[in-house]
Amino acid sequence: MNTLFTLAAAATGDGLALGITEGGSWLLRNVWLIPLLPALSFIGILFFGKKMPRGGSELGIAAVGIAFVLALLTGVAWIDHRDNFHGDEVHVAVIQMDDHGAAHGDDHGAGHEPGHPSLAVHRTATWFQTNGVEFTVGTLVDGLAVMMLLVVTLVSLLVHVYSTDYVHGDRRYTHFFAFLSLFSASMLLLVVSENTLQLLCAWELVGVCSFALIGHWWEEKPNSDAALKAFLTNRVGDMGLLVGVTVLFFAAGSALPDRFGSFSIAETNALANSGALSHTTLVVAASCLMAAVMSKSGQFFLHTWLPDAMAGPTPVSALIHAATMVVAGVFMIARMYGVFFEGFQIGGSSINLMAFIGGLTTIVGALLAFVQRDIKKVLAYSTISQLGYMVLALGVGAWTAAVFHLFTHAFFKACLFLGSGSVSHAVHSFDMKSDMGGLRRHMPHTYRTFMIGTVALAGLPPLAGFWSKDEILVGTGGWGLMGGTGGNGAYTLMLGMGMLTAALTAAYMTRCVYLTFFGEFRGHGEPHESGPRITGPLWILAGLAIVAGFFNMPKGFQLAPGSLQERFGHFVEPVAGYFPAISHATPSWSLAIVSTLVVISGITASGWYYFVKVEAASKAAGTSLTELPDGPTTKYPLARMGHTLLSNKYYLDHFYNGVVADGTKGPLARMANRINQDVIDRTVDVVGETAVKAGTVVYEKIDQLVVDGAVNASGRGSSGAGEELRKINSGKVQSYAAILFAAATVLAGILIVLV
Repeated sequence: MNTLFTLAAAATGDGLALGITEGGSWLLRNVWLIPLLPALSFIGILFFGKKMPRGGSELGIAAVGIAFVLALLTGVAWIDHRDNFHGDEVHVAVIQMDDHGAAHGDDHGAGHEPGHPSLAVHRTATWFQTNGVEFTVGTLVDGLAVMMLLVVTLVSLLVHVYSTDYVHGDRRYTHFFAFLSLFSASMLLLVVSENTLQLLCAWELVGVCSFALIGHWWEEKPNSDAALKAFLTNRVGDMGLLVGVTVLFFAAGSALPDRFGSFSIAETNALANSGALSHTTLVVAASCLMAAVMSKSGQFFLHTWLPDAMAGPTPVSALIHAATMVVAGVFMIARMYGVFFEGFQIGGSSINLMAFIGGLTTIVGALLAFVQRDIKKVLAYSTISQLGYMVLALGVGAWTAAVFHLFTHAFFKACLFLGSGSVSHAVHSFDMKSDMGGLRRHMPHTYRTFMIGTVALAGLPPLAGFWSKDEILVGTGGWGLMGGTGGNGAYTLMLGMGMLTAALTAAYMTRCVYLTFFGEFRGHGEPHESGPRITGPLWILAGLAIVAGFFNMPKGFQLAPGSLQERFGHFVEPVAGYFPAISHATPSWSLAIVSTLVVISGITASGWYYFVKVEAASKAAGTSLTELPDGPTTKYPLARMGHTLLSNKYYLDHFYNGVVADGTKGPLARMANRINQDVIDRTVDVVGETAVKAGTVVYEKIDQLVVDGAVNASGRGSSGAGEELRKINSGKVQSYAAILFAAATVLAGILIVLV
């Protein structure tokens, strides 16, 4: 166990406190068990799932269910720890700042003051060592991590239960539940990671699992294409994550002369907050990390993979879009907020890269939702828009509002996605225009839960989406009418973007509800309500979409008891050296009223078009219409141009596929062909031709003339000598005596000459 990270709650002398401790309850110190359970479930299902009575789904549900219970208990332990932790004596480490701004790690023994709010629970162990540098693995548990543990395990549990009915009879049923478990484990590991290297590993695991689940039905080419598109697009952004993590590692090393570098999230944030890291370094790192956020959390212009990911089974869509993969980028910003806050100079500004990208994404996603026929793609673009809301909030310094919207969004968006799956389960299609309509009479439970999710998403009081959306708008600091001032800057442009998105969200969800549940049924067969394993999770999520907003009622809100006012922020927002000092905007009744009127105006405009004009046209035509035959796109060229632009998704896919991909593949393919034909093949041909010529020379000149000639000459010589010897070997004794006499004479002569 590395004891460096049990740190004081406040600075000692010139030291910078990180605000983390190794103290705390058993649950907080052993939170690693929560991601371990679904990871073990993955292994168990993979090896034994097909032999189990329910194909391994029971093992996945049991593991995630136990993880959810542990997450609940961890939440209770955190609430107690947050306000009532008393340490008899804890080991304290403070980053000491010298006169030149350099930081040094220093350990001290100190007592935790009784009654002082405790800070994050941090535990590490050595992962590996190389060249004298120690790399650790561990957990960092604070209010943000606990909240995410609850959300991920709950939504994952409901998705597991829902999937037992939805993918029943699937040819890869066991495979599906195995990767569902690994997906959950990967996200849970990411949530509790104590350093950026560990976070990076979990981040990539999430990407691999999403690839496997999106392409679950890989036999159909659109599904495998969607999985590859998601994987490759995320790899583009992940290059930014690799560079950003590397920059921060060496930057921390330069600020800590006694260390080569640091992947510690708490240390990196604390160094950024203290000014120990240069602004240029933080800008570069934050911009690189932002690229990863853009791809993982579907921010414009790297959002194009996310709607295509709807090719996967609907439970996967719900899990990806509500609680896991796409919110990983938002979580990463919230976790590394010191780097982003200082890098983009969020405090005291009116615009920055993060806030602008988030605001633009909210509008881009909302507009694209208007032209979709597929109900899941409407919700996919809605997710893009709402993720933009969260990034916008983080970009203006409204940290708690962003995280609270992540919390509420998980429930109502999961409800909507699972509701769309229930509808498709009944009509065997996702096409709202061709195969739906009038389903409220056939599917009352699905209709009611879908309506609850829609109202929450639109942001109407008193449902959850209203409270989190309104808190984001207040956090922009751009509203000063009749109260509601403050915040970290005057982000008036972001306020306008948020208001416009609120109206657009209400309008496109009104369209979605009409095409799905109203009018006449346009599909085939007789639709029916889904079973309890589908409607049960829908009602649980719908109930949470109603009550979740009450966990963070505005401070001073007269209709709420004091115990509910800002409770979410109190327990979730860190109070530590690794978190920047941010300002909190004050609530505004006038802004709440205006934003609600904006939502109502969006509902009214869309409702008038569909429930009045389209309904009347349907009755006149004697058939169920989905659009006016002489609508705006037929009358006005500008509207037609806008519709064409949206139908082609801003031509981004054309640009990526036709310009970037084909423009890259074309020249590369031609170059590769030229190299293959003119270099590689030509080299092989020349070598072959040379070998043939050399072989011919060897055969004709050396083999035939020299080798064979020598052998033939030797043979002829041997044959002649044999003939002569045969004459000598006549069998006559006198001949042999004559030969012996001649040989003796010759030998005697040689001896005489030599001697």
